[in-house]
Parts: sequence; structure tokens; C-alpha cells
Amino acid sequence: MSQPLFVTRLYKARIAPPAMLEDTILTIAAEDQAGRRWSKQHGYGGYTSYASLNDLTFRASPIAALEKAIARHVAAFARELQFDLGGRRLALDSLWLNVMDKGAIHAPHIHPHSAISGTYYVAVPPGSGAIRFEDPRLAMLMAAPPRRKNARPENRTFVEVAPKAGQLLLWESWLRHGVEANGARGKRISVSFNYS
Repeated sequence: MSQPLFVTRLYKARIAPPAMLEDTILTIAAEDQAGRRWSKQHGYGGYTSYASLNDLTFRASPIAALEKAIARHVAAFARELQFDLGGRRLALDSLWLNVMDKGAIHAPHIHPHSAISGTYYVAVPPGSGAIRFEDPRLAMLMAAPPRRKNARPENRTFVEVAPKAGQLLLWESWLRHGVEANGARGKRISVSFNYS
């Protein structure tokens, strides 16, 4: 008999979008010239406020309402992970908007200096691409045989999650992940964040 060791958890929840959230994001994206310029210079394939705006929860009440709902789930996830926070709570470190055009991808990466990261999906047209998580032990698998195509998710080397609008995903920030190409005609809109 075997037992799981060193489990990597992915937290999933549904949050009803605050009123006017999508319109607010699209308005900010249209007005944020610095963010559009940064996105273009870095080949982002759409828009992100990642390098331009750090006050979104103060700037827009729908984003503040969303963050308040997300914070409750982050606290629940931290309890599930059995973090010893010494009586403190994880706090929002950064939050940014993503409006991805057709063909846009996000290369695999981690989120250093954070404990929990995640994404809330606002608009996900069919075919707009899954988020792909990588087994953190991948570099150490050496002579391990490949996994069967129908292997259980916990035994796979990569796990793809096709998000839906209104879905929240949370993971530990060290978990490497990327986003597949947006194959939809419509924009994939999401809010990403880090808690530390």
C-alpha cells in the first residue's frame, strides 16, 4: 500500500463577479497607456497592468470587492495547507489585470517572494487556452518512464486546467505554471495576484 507524500494542492472556487467588473477592467486597459506600452514592448499579446498599476483595489470598487472575496479563499487555502502564520494573515502583495488577445500565451514561470498566487477568470471564451501546471519534481525525475496518457492527475508531469468564467484558482507561488495560447476570437480576461 502506498501513501501520497509532498502533495501539491490546487484550490478551486467559484466567485460571482462583482457588478461592472469586466467593464471596469476593459476601461482601465483602454486608459492605462503605460501598461499598454509595457505589454507591447514585452510581446505580451494583449494588455496587463502588471508593471504599471499597483493601486487597483483603491482605484476601482469592483476590483476591491473581488479582492475581499479572494482574501477569504486565500485564508481558507492557508488553513488547508496548515501554514503556521504565528497569528498573522497573508496579505495582498500585488494584483494585476490581464486582457489577452487571440494567440497570446504566458510562458511557464513562478512567483518569487510570495506564498500563495492565483487567478480569477472574468471572461473565458471557448478555446481561449488552459493554465498548465508543472510537477515541481520534474528536473529530478531522471530515468523515470513517461506517464500514461490516462494517468490520474496526481501522477502526471503536467496538468492542464481549462478555466471557466467566475472561477478562482489558487496555488503555492513556487508552483511553475504557464498559460496556453488563446485560440479564441474573444479576449481572455483575468485578474492575477500574489499574497505574502
